[in-house]
Amino acid sequence: MRLSEEAFVEVVDEALQDLPEAFQSAMANVMVDVEPMPDRETCRAIGIRNPRHLLGLYRGTPLTKRSVEHIAQLPDHITIYQHNIERVCRTRRRMIEQIRRTVFHEVGHHFGMDEQQLRELGY
Repeated sequence: MRLSEEAFVEVVDEALQDLPEAFQSAMANVMVDVEPMPDRETCRAIGIRNPRHLLGLYRGTPLTKRSVEHIAQLPDHITIYQHNIERVCRTRRRMIEQIRRTVFHEVGHHFGMDEQQLRELGY
């Protein structure tokens, strides 16, 4: 199953808009973008052997790790990997669900949640 880049980005944007208002305001300094695939250098840096296994990535300092003196030099960044999500989804409905799950998973990292906490919540 494939979506055009425009349609895929639209689903990502809709997922972000569906976040509660309090979460949206805390996301003001987070860039979210869509890329086809992660590069090998990124995967190597985070310990992923196969780039096809990475659906999304949060880069930044989670809100729970920041102090009052924290001055962000660059905005935090969430990347959603379109081709990897398309590869694991056979239907449009499943793809939309996976995009949303991946967006919410990466947003969870921004709020300081680890992999186990996100799994327990279904993300």
